[in-house]
Amino acid sequence: MDKDRIEGKAKKIEGELTGDESREAEGRLQEKGSKAKDAPRRMWEDLKDKAGRAYNEGEERKEREQAPR
Repeated sequence: MDKDRIEGKAKKIEGELTGDESREAEGRLQEKGSKAKDAPRRMWEDLKDKAGRAYNEGEERKEREQAPR
């Protein structure tokens, strides 16, 4: 969890405990904003993983095709 998500969760819980709906909403919004901010990084990491797997599969296929039978 990153700093924004932790702070948002704390604000949300504080709002729930004190009955302060605006503080609770502020916390919820901060949590969701943090998740949205992380989305491009997660997508980039997924794309790199998929590209790496595809590359490795291609290399393995080349090795099998070139191996003496």
